Amino acid sequence: MSKKKCVAIVFGGKSGEHDVSLLSASSVLQALDRSKYIPLLVGISKTGEWLTGEEVFTYLSNHLDAAFLDQLRLELPDVETYRGNTFPSVTFEMADVVFPVLHGTFGEDGTIQGMLEMLNIPYAGAGVLASATGMDKAISKVLFKDAGLAQAKYLVAQFSETSEAIIQKVEHQLGYPCFVKPANLGSSVGISKAENRDALETAISTAREYDRKIVIEEFVPAREIEVAVLGNENPKASNPGEIISSNDYYDYEAKYISGTSQMQIPAILPESTLEQIREMAITAFQAIDGSGLARVDFFVHKNSGQIYINEINTMPGFTAYSMYPKMWEESGLAYTDLITELIELGIQRHRLKLALNTSR
Repeated sequence: MSKKKCVAIVFGGKSGEHDVSLLSASSVLQALDRSKYIPLLVGISKTGEWLTGEEVFTYLSNHLDAAFLDQLRLELPDVETYRGNTFPSVTFEMADVVFPVLHGTFGEDGTIQGMLEMLNIPYAGAGVLASATGMDKAISKVLFKDAGLAQAKYLVAQFSETSEAIIQKVEHQLGYPCFVKPANLGSSVGISKAENRDALETAISTAREYDRKIVIEEFVPAREIEVAVLGNENPKASNPGEIISSNDYYDYEAKYISGTSQMQIPAILPESTLEQIREMAITAFQAIDGSGLARVDFFVHKNSGQIYINEINTMPGFTAYSMYPKMWEESGLAYTDLITELIELGIQRHRLKLALNTSR
């Protein structure tokens, strides 16, 4: 019997999606195949401090079920308690692979991936380039265009531009209603729908609280379709699913608070449309040099049936009830097996990279 691998599950982070990460990490911990892996908890607080040992449990006790945490204490390896601003040495010493269940900035944007590359530690999920470009909606849109993927009209506004200048461009090129987003964030944090000039000014101000660069997109009367991609060199796409939002659009409240939005998996669309969406998802994944996983989001116009790519998420919500795992479950891959495959894909990518010639 092969030796169990130690998997460092890193969660939290300096991000507007911090709390979502805690929920994802909790689900991964509960579903991880303990016959193959030993979990190691590594937390990052909202202020960027690294947490191990008892500090992790103290932190999690404010967010997760106490009975679950008490059971975890009995199962996880005993590690030294640590709270500080440097990467904890226990991760060097014990971890065979890292599973960074981090959403948003300082986790999904290539920063921790770059650190793990420098430390020569295998990790699950996308690499540095895919994480960075997938996180930046403005950059990923350029790559999608180059790959021939249809998109709704949009504008990118830099921090140096005044709100009035942005509003004038929107009114001239996009019109109302429109959506305003931080360029580098997920889980619909900081996103607003603007129906008029006053609402647009407020939306710009809100988005700028989260990023120096914002993206404004035209409104498309569309169904919201998502598809899960899994793999490295030969990725595969799941059956697409549809989000039926309880709100006007699929915002943060609809995703995580109200609990009344619905998922239709597979989406009720013609098979030819579903296949086209799967093909476009793989094209988008490869356009950003994806590996491991990604959830690719699309709009299907309610009248014309035109398919537009919306965005790609290289570490989507990862609870057992999130869209990404549910789409794979409907496609025949159980949640625990999905986690196992992602860990092994990360190890596989690391081995391939080690085999490359780094000298002249």
